[in-house]
Amino acid sequence: MKLFRCFRYGLLALCLLLLASCGSASAPGGDPASVTLKVFNWGDYIDPDVTDLFTQETGIEVIYTMFEANEDMYTSIKASGGVSHDVVIPSDYMIRKMINEDMLRKINLENIPNYDLIDDRFKDLDFDPQNEYSVPYMWGTVGIAYNTTMVDGPIDSWTALWDERYRKNIFMMDSVRDSLGVTLKMLGYSMNTKNEAELQEAYEKLVAQKPLVLAYTGDEVKDKMIAGEAALAVVYAGDAITISDENPDIAYVIPREGSNMWVDSMCILKTAQNPEAAEAFINFMCSTPIAQRNWEYINYSSPQTEVIAQMPEEFQNNPARNPSAEELARCEVFEDLSQTTQYYEDLWTRLIGA
Repeated sequence: MKLFRCFRYGLLALCLLLLASCGSASAPGGDPASVTLKVFNWGDYIDPDVTDLFTQETGIEVIYTMFEANEDMYTSIKASGGVSHDVVIPSDYMIRKMINEDMLRKINLENIPNYDLIDDRFKDLDFDPQNEYSVPYMWGTVGIAYNTTMVDGPIDSWTALWDERYRKNIFMMDSVRDSLGVTLKMLGYSMNTKNEAELQEAYEKLVAQKPLVLAYTGDEVKDKMIAGEAALAVVYAGDAITISDENPDIAYVIPREGSNMWVDSMCILKTAQNPEAAEAFINFMCSTPIAQRNWEYINYSSPQTEVIAQMPEEFQNNPARNPSAEELARCEVFEDLSQTTQYYEDLWTRLIGA
């Protein structure tokens, strides 16, 4: 994988020279040296050199900051009145929430010709049915990464996370939607339920599980699982790939009860100071050499058709990289919960504080 990455990177300079003929980023009107673009993204979710490459090509300076969860991103934007960021990269359900609250600007797709390279499977989705506010960036699933040397046979169910044999050997996500969501799926309920009785049952399951949990984790789960600090972890598929690249004892499964399929997309805030620069950045991110570079660095699944077409054959049957149609049929995309969001948050606060 690392040799493959180096080969791609060696071609990057040449590819960037060709971007202008296929919808390259271009600086908005005026002096590009005076333009600053503020990007708000998940931690460890872009090749570190990409923002510098964008600046080299356009002259637009990028101020890049990171968040750990959709809810953190939303709270930060609300607290600042939105003026602290231009481009944000939320997940599906949060995009719907932000649209409903008039926080996002409609994107002029005429300024993003590389949008044509986004696979149609990731267009017209329920959270943005007219493709007006978002451009897909990465997608994937949530599942269990497990150390095959530390478990008794293959894992195929969320119930493994409640198995006493793995006491203090389990990492759960420090995320209300993900941790409650996988518990709801284990119980046979929708991850998007607004039924308070179902949510209370899931909460009680998490309370019962808490003595088994070593920690509720974020990005640090990758290093911890690579080091063999636990047998099981609820992870995003891309993190499972990163872990297994470093520790071949790690396997990944989308449990039989089903899971979450998520889509993270690039959006422009209604309060963006430089919307044209934001559109130039989004177009740049969708170009083939940059989308390829980000895919290789992040390890999540790309919605960009040319990146998909170049995926090595050995990745085709990997559930973390390319889930089967059967696996995806058991998955749900998170929806905006509207007023029920506070109920989820209250349950999570009680769980973590207990």
